[in-house]
Amino acid sequence: MKVKVKFIYKTSPQIAIPMESDWFNLNLIERFLMDLQNTGRAHDIIIMDEMEREWNQKQFTKLQKKMEEEPTEPVVYFDGGYNRDLRKAGIGIVIYYKRGNRSYRDRMNSLLEELESNNEAEYAALYNSLLILEEIGFKNVPVLFKGDAQGVMKQLKGEWPCYEEVLNRWLERIEQKIKSLGLKAKFEIIPRKENKEADILATQALEHKNIRSHTEIDAGKLKD
Repeated sequence: MKVKVKFIYKTSPQIAIPMESDWFNLNLIERFLMDLQNTGRAHDIIIMDEMEREWNQKQFTKLQKKMEEEPTEPVVYFDGGYNRDLRKAGIGIVIYYKRGNRSYRDRMNSLLEELESNNEAEYAALYNSLLILEEIGFKNVPVLFKGDAQGVMKQLKGEWPCYEEVLNRWLERIEQKIKSLGLKAKFEIIPRKENKEADILATQALEHKNIRSHTEIDAGKLKD
């Protein structure tokens, strides 16, 4: 999660200058606030997060203790594959996130029937990733979704129109779920090689190899 800090910088009782930092990683906040206070000139300090929520320092200290118990910084990789002969789809989902100082990876795939295309499989994969986010306990946080299907991603971002009725139904379901969870969704198109984990999971689903794993990982392996 990223935050920014707003404050009043007073050089004298007569001069008070409103100031605001750029966005920076949450793990730098304690050091930044300490340095800021050491100047003796920063007043009315307010911390804002990416959801545009604001706290004073006392409130934010309490929030940090609570955040140590809650999942944060989710990055979702998703992919869908479709077998036209069997009329079946395989979806693969990988979610990286943190809980306090620990990092985790949740992997899942599934074989789905009654879908009509590879694009629909991509939408189904994204929708199911939202169900996993809900299961983990994510609410009111920014979420980064990464996928390699350019057309689908541009439709999700609102950059391309969607004319297919079946895909529009998926779009509506996705938008409703994002809204109900209070998520701030960002969609990023990535090369297929960067989506290899999700792609392999989708392929394994089509091969009837069911996978669901949730493991703690080294912080250095956490993707962003």
